[in-house]
Amino acid sequence: MTETGEPPLPPPTGDVVRRGARSLDNNGALLGFVRRLRRRLPGDEDFGDPLSTARFGHLAVANQQWTELTENRSGVVRELGRGALQVWQSVLEMRGQDHGDVQLTVVFTDLVNFSSWALRAGDDETLRLLRDVAIAIEPPVKRRGGEVVKRLGDGMMATFTSPQAAFDALIEANENLAGVKAKGYQPKIRAGMHTGTPRKLGGDYLGIDVNIAARVAQKATAGEILASQPTVQLLDPETVHSRRKRTFALMRVKGVPDELEVFAVTPK
Repeated sequence: MTETGEPPLPPPTGDVVRRGARSLDNNGALLGFVRRLRRRLPGDEDFGDPLSTARFGHLAVANQQWTELTENRSGVVRELGRGALQVWQSVLEMRGQDHGDVQLTVVFTDLVNFSSWALRAGDDETLRLLRDVAIAIEPPVKRRGGEVVKRLGDGMMATFTSPQAAFDALIEANENLAGVKAKGYQPKIRAGMHTGTPRKLGGDYLGIDVNIAARVAQKATAGEILASQPTVQLLDPETVHSRRKRTFALMRVKGVPDELEVFAVTPK
């Protein structure tokens, strides 16, 4: 009995606790506060989005697992978890654990407007085109000492020990693609290059340098090759023309160093 003579209230049931937790998780004011807090934390505040600098590697796996645990639902709990991973990412970068020891040029490519065409074309035509594209762009990579690290649907990630070899391979790949035809679609790749020291993990690479290369590629247009300033500095100025992309000269994209400049590169 309580002091007032009333019987004690029963402990909350599991359903009550779950409803309370769900209500807290969906609290709009609290969610806004956590998101504002993440903007003040070190690391990539957009950790978890498709263009996050932690898009690849062990942190990406951790984020995917956390997303599944939170039922792929936006809320306070998921934001708190991503905030913790965001801070851990910044710690690893400061300690150099997201970097390797060998300088490599990382290249990303993908096909422009491929997804919308593939929805109309169907599986058989789509697979035929992807095989033809692979035949057009992968041999130039291998002939110049590059390594196709992985295929990403309609794109690929490759690494080169020579930035010039990476550029030459992309030029040849673009030339080869001119001969690839598909019904209602002319395949064109966009490509991005960045030179750094990505960390090797098994047969893959991870780290900030990988993610910068992916972001650079994202900004390219059809048939365009973009290269970061560290890459351009290593290209042969006698054979390569570079033009700074003024629209994002300082790469005002979350997670990318403000001082990084990006250039469109073409053969002279």
